[in-house]
Amino acid sequence: MQKLDIGLNDVQKVYSGAEGDLWKLVMGEQIHIGGFAESMVLAQKAGVKEGDKVLDLCSALGAGLRFLAKNFKVEGYGLDGTQHMVDQAVALDQGEGLADKIQYKVGDVCSVPWEDNTFDVVWGEDAWCYVTDKEKIIAEAARVLKPGGTLAFSDWIEGSAGLSPEEAKRVCNSQMGMTFPYLETVKGYEDLIAKYGLTLKSSEDLNDHFAEMIDLYIAYLTKQLLYDALKIVGDNMEFFQAKGAEMGFWSEMAHAKKFSRGRWIAVKE
Repeated sequence: MQKLDIGLNDVQKVYSGAEGDLWKLVMGEQIHIGGFAESMVLAQKAGVKEGDKVLDLCSALGAGLRFLAKNFKVEGYGLDGTQHMVDQAVALDQGEGLADKIQYKVGDVCSVPWEDNTFDVVWGEDAWCYVTDKEKIIAEAARVLKPGGTLAFSDWIEGSAGLSPEEAKRVCNSQMGMTFPYLETVKGYEDLIAKYGLTLKSSEDLNDHFAEMIDLYIAYLTKQLLYDALKIVGDNMEFFQAKGAEMGFWSEMAHAKKFSRGRWIAVKE
């Protein structure tokens, strides 16, 4: 898929404005598909255990690390390129009494500011679709993992049926505010994992669940949370309807297996 010219400022705009508030309205603090249940699946498949040092690349509001700290008693570290998100994550950690369990840095996930062989787990949930150089983030994840450490992540991807150039441009640069430089594929991530010396343990295309969840978010916004959503966008119905049309297009692409989500587990031998 051809890459769009998307930079850090574009991502910051998403999560510092109305679009970010809309996504938080329907997804909660865990701004990823499936929330708690999907985090638990990822953690269990990765074999996360008490005392593990876990690095969350693109840590957003820190919900993934709070989930891991509370349920698995890990030592959490987050890296995100958006100061707004890190500030909120720190405040939320403090509110839950977890400030001593989690640390954050603001920085580039393609140039991770930690030494080689530092972490037991590198973690990501539905966020690397924003990263322009996905090869580099996989390379950096492999570098900072300890031998025997685990890479565990999910991400939004191009589906098995493939997107036309016109469909890809609309999906990746939609009025939903989520703007992606490009979408990787299941095989694309498998190839990158192998290239950087990691042993793939599982690779899954979660298309049916992805389509189901997009439809659920549409139902939330139209059948229950419309009043709340309109407040977020200044009661601008035209603005809201334009975003709804884009979400409807996402649903269409997901059901056609052109737009999807995957999950990968790999180990550094």
